[in-house]
Amino acid sequence: MNISIKTPEEIEKIRIASQLAAEVLVLLREHVRAGVTTGELNEIAHKHITEVQGGTPATLGYHGFPASICTSLNHQVCHGIPADKTLRDGDILNIDVTVIKDGWHGDTSAMYTVGKPSVRAQRLIDVTYEAMMKGIETVRPDATLGDIGHAIQTHAEASGFSVVREYCGHGIGRNFHEDPQVVHYGKPGEGVRLKEGMVFTIEPMINAGKKEIKLLGDGWTVVTKDHSLSAQWEHTVAVTSDGVDILTQPPA
Repeated sequence: MNISIKTPEEIEKIRIASQLAAEVLVLLREHVRAGVTTGELNEIAHKHITEVQGGTPATLGYHGFPASICTSLNHQVCHGIPADKTLRDGDILNIDVTVIKDGWHGDTSAMYTVGKPSVRAQRLIDVTYEAMMKGIETVRPDATLGDIGHAIQTHAEASGFSVVREYCGHGIGRNFHEDPQVVHYGKPGEGVRLKEGMVFTIEPMINAGKKEIKLLGDGWTVVTKDHSLSAQWEHTVAVTSDGVDILTQPPA
């Protein structure tokens, strides 16, 4: 495993890209409504990233991915492809944005609701966010990746939900995906020990039903095997001398 330790100057460059990605999520919030297609959301994001921010959407063309954002709807877990799918009242939607700016990546995702979701759907969204934040709160020098995963898994499962095992957070910087892999389950004290200057994403995927998933025929879209709802939140974080810095936190 080759984990890159970033300098303070490099972390600031990742922060710039991360803030741009967060800005896109804020921009899209007013556009997520019934009657809008995920393809239209992709067009809005692409135009803003390339024409306003002067950045590059990292997903576009990445291993052949055909869009500038990922849009994962209802029982889609991750990597949903924007298309002509029209949003309807009650839908829940994850939008995942990664921006490249001056060679550095910033990666974040958020959940959106269309109209009024079901009580269970809103509970899933809330618990997933809480689980991510509990994982982030464990980040500090000499903590472990297992501490992060354990905090996320414990909160999700105590709420009656399940944690997807096959997809995880990742190191990030000049490359979209770097070491280490940050799984969202685990045992305290196990795994890689964190050091100041590590930068990685924490992005739990939590299912309302069972944890099992399957990959659709498009080669990208991942769905829950039991067709239950799924939710995901994501931040890019840096390990500081005494804790954690959330680089993708939107400006107040």
